[in-house]
Amino acid sequence: MTTILLLASLTTLGYTACYLALCAASPWGRCRRCRGARYHRTAIGTRRDCPRCDGTGIRVRIGRRLIDHIRAEYRDGHR
Repeated sequence: MTTILLLASLTTLGYTACYLALCAASPWGRCRRCRGARYHRTAIGTRRDCPRCDGTGIRVRIGRRLIDHIRAEYRDGHR
């Protein structure tokens, strides 16, 4: 049982490290709402700029926002 827990925790730690490395190297990702197309279709079938990404097709990754928040808190605490 402890071997399975150890393996599961190491796998989770590995995935987290890889995701944080991805966020540090490439902080921008495709918008999930418009899938990077810069627009989305409304209920009546017309095309509009995506409100989530403001029509750019890219957004800041959640992990990058977390990294920036932790950095800002650290900086503010050491002033």
